[in-house]
Amino acid sequence: MNYFIAREGWPFIGAAVAIFVILLTVGNRPLIAVSLCAMFFVTWFFRNPERDVPTSEGVAVSPADGTVIKIESLEDGGTKVSIFMSVFNVHVNRIPVNGTVKKIEYNKGKFLVASKEKASLDNEQNAVTVADEKGREVKFVQIAGLVARRIVCYLKEGEAVRRGERFGLIRFGSRLDVYRPAGYAVKVSVGEKVKAGSTILANG
Repeated sequence: MNYFIAREGWPFIGAAVAIFVILLTVGNRPLIAVSLCAMFFVTWFFRNPERDVPTSEGVAVSPADGTVIKIESLEDGGTKVSIFMSVFNVHVNRIPVNGTVKKIEYNKGKFLVASKEKASLDNEQNAVTVADEKGREVKFVQIAGLVARRIVCYLKEGEAVRRGERFGLIRFGSRLDVYRPAGYAVKVSVGEKVKAGSTILANG
């Protein structure tokens, strides 16, 4: 089932509405204005829009909204693409390829600024490896940022997944690293804005 607001956002939205109602009864106008802005921001942050998912065979889509901040060639012939999500981006994450979830690895870590390269090594992160339809392993890593304190992932090992499906989110500013195996040609460049589920990140 699809929702306009990510389900993880409702507790935050409910709390913001409750605070607004309380301040409304108290009658403190400056605080009412601040709480109203906070309520709208929280609702907007957890937006969960529909996306047009490419259907062409062999394409891999971006798992996150944001800006491509780094493209790195790996020793095994693959490629690492890093996407930075600011607090202004949609934070719902999507599956990049059709396939089967082979492995999920969560590591508790620090909360460094997500745009920094060191965040890939030290920050809280959740790595998902999916074997695509050709058996090649595509790994995508949710990385918490300076403000983010919670990584959400709905997936289970052994689960069949489809390109463009929602699989989780990261709260309040973060990063997502994608590791493509050899055979995938990257179709984005550094500085490019991408959208989860619709921008073609690579094909193979």
